[in-house]
Amino acid sequence: MIELAIKHAASLVRNGGVIAYPTEYCFGLGCDPFQQSAVRRILRLKQRSWSKGLVIIAQHVAQLRPLVDFSQIEDVDLLIARWPRSQTYLLPALPRVPSWIRGQHDTIAVRITDHKSAAKLCRYSRSALVSTSANRSGRPPLRHYRQIQLDFGDELDFVVEAKVGAADAPSLIRDFRSGELVRG
Repeated sequence: MIELAIKHAASLVRNGGVIAYPTEYCFGLGCDPFQQSAVRRILRLKQRSWSKGLVIIAQHVAQLRPLVDFSQIEDVDLLIARWPRSQTYLLPALPRVPSWIRGQHDTIAVRITDHKSAAKLCRYSRSALVSTSANRSGRPPLRHYRQIQLDFGDELDFVVEAKVGAADAPSLIRDFRSGELVRG
């Protein structure tokens, strides 16, 4: 049942849809990061400025190649060795990455997810996904399917009905080049 729901959600994402799905800590709002209209829709739902940028998740590093300038990373092997974990890194964005993804930054926030449903969603979508917490700006992230239904109702194209992971806080965000903790 969950497998069919994930495949359906992935199909919607490939066609420009906006979905909610479980991640390590909370539900995320997701879409194809290169679908500008879908990203703008998520920003409207969250009441969030584009300038902050968005977190992107992937099943594996290869899905990040259209987004991350790996030539600027001195120790790619070290980066790969640290994943998958609930660790989000700020990495140098390729010049072609649109501002609606990276915001006003020259970096992009990315994570190799260790949540099984989220990883399958990336696999079936055949790409990395936007993964911003499912909540309106200034409100706590939503951790249960029913909360998503109550807060977002029919504003989403689909909600993957599965459980969030066991993390007790959002992922840390660290600048990989400097080691600086941006969100802890």
